[in-house]
Amino acid sequence: MSSKGTVLVVDDEETLRITIKEFLYEQGYEVVVAETCEQALERINEFLPDLILLDLRLPDMNGLELLEKIKSKDSQALIIVMTGFGSVDSAVEAMKIGAYNYLEKPFKIDHLRLVVEKALGTQALRREVLALRAQQVSYGDEPEGVIIGNNQQMKEIYTLIRQVAKSPSTTVLIQGESGTGKELVAKAIHRLSSRKNGRFVDINCAALTESLLEAELFGYEKGSFTGAATTGKQGLFEVADKGTIFLDEIGEMGISLQSKLLRILQERQFKRVGGLQDIKIDVRVIASTNRNLEEEVEAERFRKDLYFRLKVLPIYVPPLRERRDDIPLLVKHFVHKYNTEFKKNINQIPPETEKILVGYSWPGNIRELKNVIERAVLIAGKETLSPELVAPIELVRKPHGEIVAVHADTVDDANAGDAGGTPANGGEGGEKQEARSLANIEKQYIQKVLKETSWRRTEAAKILGINRTTLYNKIRDYGLGPP
Repeated sequence: MSSKGTVLVVDDEETLRITIKEFLYEQGYEVVVAETCEQALERINEFLPDLILLDLRLPDMNGLELLEKIKSKDSQALIIVMTGFGSVDSAVEAMKIGAYNYLEKPFKIDHLRLVVEKALGTQALRREVLALRAQQVSYGDEPEGVIIGNNQQMKEIYTLIRQVAKSPSTTVLIQGESGTGKELVAKAIHRLSSRKNGRFVDINCAALTESLLEAELFGYEKGSFTGAATTGKQGLFEVADKGTIFLDEIGEMGISLQSKLLRILQERQFKRVGGLQDIKIDVRVIASTNRNLEEEVEAERFRKDLYFRLKVLPIYVPPLRERRDDIPLLVKHFVHKYNTEFKKNINQIPPETEKILVGYSWPGNIRELKNVIERAVLIAGKETLSPELVAPIELVRKPHGEIVAVHADTVDDANAGDAGGTPANGGEGGEKQEARSLANIEKQYIQKVLKETSWRRTEAAKILGINRTTLYNKIRDYGLGPP
């Protein structure tokens, strides 16, 4: 029988030590014991336990002192303290130091089993995520500083990132759909390069009008236009000097600005708006787009010479539907992230849930998946990422028996059936019933989020991943209202 994990029991009471050891062994755990702090430290070095059950009253050292020693050596050590009746204050202090949980003596053996299972479930997920991260491209201490994926296409991207990072001036063009993680790739290149101590400056070229974008990129001299600051202003290219500038959605940039950008790439200098003096810069340019720039060039909406200047090293980031084998990894990554953020303990992802998540096409890519997992973890009441938590995604049976994953927003389409109006599964209302069930899931989910946010609609819309207008419409359509 394979072990479910190694547990170290630290307690000077022999009877309790033996009882716990025998019980956990029967449950499938490898168990080692210690009756003193000195023995405990020896066992930790020897066996590297997955979980430590630590009595707070030991003959040679206070349990809290031992807890501090263990956590100072391994901040991720998983420790459950055991304390006598009426010593809850000590347990609270232990939790502050870093204990995962506590058991108050005397405790029921079944309660011990549940606490241990819960703790090791959390530890298993954490270690899996850490092992996954070790295989990925990460940069610095950024909170989002890791690109997740073991798909062959992603492995090729990791190789490209490391190669281009060695060349600090090479221009990079990152292509891919919205939400695929193009900015993460750009940041990884910057953080792994010799420019990592310089600034990473990003700007969305689609978010500003052409005149505002020009002023932001190149800066302006005082009095150069109506409303200009009296002191003038540095542009982002100046701010990014010795670092990296990331031009997101460059396909939205106007032709006149494209010519100025071309000059920067050719000569590494530019003039401010309204300025006469050339400003020299040392900056790497990384651009991204969700457009097909070759088509844009053919349509004469994008300069051909700029396209080739940008495409020194192209990187294509595939959509999530082309790397479905990475979805379980991403789900675990985001569950771990939001477990930490929301102080939750989701440690089980059933096959049914994974099937739904892997089966969906994810038009919003990783950004959409991240939002779905965030709200699922937020509203979860248990330790399992159950299928209903990933609403508004659900499985809908189509005519002829095909099973597909869809967003709840497509319920109307699901209700439509086939062109001839034949009910799914050959039965009256088969597909419609499933669609109605899906709509009911969405209704309940929206209602729960509204309740969790005390009917703050802006906050609820953010959690649901929809805009406020859509939320208001759904509140009206479902006849929802505050209690």
